[in-house]
Amino acid sequence: MSGSDAVGAGSGAAGSGSGSGAGAAGQDGEGYAGLRIERARELARRHGWASVRVLEPGDLMTMEYRQGRLNLAVRNGVVERSWEG
Repeated sequence: MSGSDAVGAGSGAAGSGSGSGAGAAGQDGEGYAGLRIERARELARRHGWASVRVLEPGDLMTMEYRQGRLNLAVRNGVVERSWEG
């Protein structure tokens, strides 16, 4: 697996979070599409995601579900899709 797991603060998707520019990004794992990867990681930490896995095109990924992990499918530094697990 060549995606990266970056540990953030807290565990699970608990957190408040009304950061400016957040749009729909937040606690449910969706809504990060269109954000630059740096901004998506910052918002994920603010919203309490335990880890963030970044997946570039062609990266292999394990299929196990992990509560509290945010997955970000990224192309050219921009999030194309986001989901929990």
